[in-house]
Amino acid sequence: MPVTSLPLGADVRTGVPLSGYTTLRLGGPAARFVAAGTAAEVVDAVRATDQDGDPLLVLGGGSNLVVGDLGFDGTVVLVANRGSKIDCTAPGRVQLTVEAGEDWDTVVAGTVEAGLGGLECLSGIPGLVGATPVQNVGAYGVEVAQVLVSVDLYDRPTGEIRTLTAAELGLGYRTSVLKGTDRAVVLRARFELVDDGLSAPIRYTELARALGVRQDARVPVAAAREAVLDLRRGKGMVLDAVDHDTWSAGSFFTNPIVPDDGLDAVLARIVAAVGPDVTIPRYPAGLGASKLSAAWLIERAGFAKGHAGAGGRVALSSKHTLALTNRGDATTADLLALALEVRDGVRAAFGVDLHLEPVLVNCSLS
Repeated sequence: MPVTSLPLGADVRTGVPLSGYTTLRLGGPAARFVAAGTAAEVVDAVRATDQDGDPLLVLGGGSNLVVGDLGFDGTVVLVANRGSKIDCTAPGRVQLTVEAGEDWDTVVAGTVEAGLGGLECLSGIPGLVGATPVQNVGAYGVEVAQVLVSVDLYDRPTGEIRTLTAAELGLGYRTSVLKGTDRAVVLRARFELVDDGLSAPIRYTELARALGVRQDARVPVAAAREAVLDLRRGKGMVLDAVDHDTWSAGSFFTNPIVPDDGLDAVLARIVAAVGPDVTIPRYPAGLGASKLSAAWLIERAGFAKGHAGAGGRVALSSKHTLALTNRGDATTADLLALALEVRDGVRAAFGVDLHLEPVLVNCSLS
């Protein structure tokens, strides 16, 4: 159904290839494409599309998105609202308010330059600010949940603009009440940061080692950011147009959570497959559960870094087994075939199910 009630003056384009708007550089065309430069324009475009009954895809940085080769037969609204402000809220603390269309890493870099601590360990993560609360983005021992105050969002069923606190978002490991639903569109987010120029406590072992400090130490925010960026570059997790290892959606699978009552059986199966002297990385995952390393399981199941599929058009990154990459001329079907091979291989080897991290649009993993 063609959209007839989009706001007057909206820049509506047709047949726009979505491969140009995803970090995988994959995806077919959008039937209609609208760039919304303010929060009001985002709301107007989404509301008009809903009123017309047209399928809607709200698009941010495309860093956590896999779009099918046939594209999207509906309206794509690109979130492009910009702007931020800082307010002092208490001695030593500030609130950073950022529009959803701001580039995440640019925002992080700005906080570091201003001597604000809290976001530095989330450096180098691609995508826009609006996606971070939905996914509860996390890396190197820090999650958005630790600094998020609230978000403003457009509630599509009610047509209202609402403010939800971090507690109301139900933030968990790489998830929130917004993930997996198209009910709401994030318009802006607020974060509480410290202004003493020091990082959040360094809790991730690899990062502490890189910085040469003990765990839980605090370091200058600029030092933490540079160390994180160096680690991410070494894993192909910082976008680079000439490096195909970064033509990915980041981590394609989440680290599996295993209930404690089934953990011994899983560990025994891994030991039986890999050998008795193996050290299996695992971490607490809340009451009654443990988290295993998806990257470690993938590699031990026989999928080494650089493992190729579909005639070499797609492959695991040569730097990190969690990233599935487009080597330059792939299709989404190629990528999903490799994902299926890896997922089923880990299940067959260890009886552990891997779950997808990116959102799939007009495609599926059988």
